[in-house]
Amino acid sequence: MPDPGAPASKMTARRLAVRYDGKLALKTVDLDIPAGRVTALIGPSGCGKSTFLRCLNRMNDTIVGARVEGEVTLDGEPLYGPGAIDPVLLRSRVGMVFQKPNPFPKSIYDNVAFGPRLMRRVAEGEEMDALVQSSLEQAGLWAEVKDRLDAKGTGLSGGQQQRLCIARAIAVGPEVILMDEPCSALDPIATAKVEELIDSLRDRFTIVIVTHSMQQAARVSQVTAFFHLGTIVEVGATEQLFTAPVHELTQGYITGRFG
Repeated sequence: MPDPGAPASKMTARRLAVRYDGKLALKTVDLDIPAGRVTALIGPSGCGKSTFLRCLNRMNDTIVGARVEGEVTLDGEPLYGPGAIDPVLLRSRVGMVFQKPNPFPKSIYDNVAFGPRLMRRVAEGEEMDALVQSSLEQAGLWAEVKDRLDAKGTGLSGGQQQRLCIARAIAVGPEVILMDEPCSALDPIATAKVEELIDSLRDRFTIVIVTHSMQQAARVSQVTAFFHLGTIVEVGATEQLFTAPVHELTQGYITGRFG
């Protein structure tokens, strides 16, 4: 029986399979992404978690030889097949933050304003200034950069660059933010700041994070899905999955017996 207190699903995947040059990387995965929650995807390298993440905003479309089968929906709207959401519109609704910070070789201001300008979301001037400030504030970066918005984004520290990339994603007004190991290139202090940021953002966005760190998954997420060999072995409330996993494979992974 469904939990009446559980949030609605923001995105769903059904029978999702992905092949790269004919080789199966993801095998008939079913997963619900709850709205207003952080969902962590964990598992050993090559288990399919990043492949799954890329299906949620059709980033696999950019990979030669990739073929996606099955269904993915956003608020019930299909991402693939007849009547699918336009990929450009989809990527404005489902933002992405990558493993390595990738600010554009532009000013801090122009990095954040890039998407809104492209989409003509707001007018230049005061309206754009307000949006840039709001996005940087939400990314926890405004206080550190407000006096040097004309400086190159590439001149920031690694952790600041990653928060700038998060601000850039926020600026286009997404509903979902995907994060592919966003802290793997950062030091512990920068990682802690990004984790605090993730926690503060979940009231406004649905977040899906791929992480190689089980400790990070335990700290930032409310739901965790454990991937192994292209399938989901177990999914559930993060606390339950880490303290009382149902499957032996999950137990083996979280106790370090493999992975």
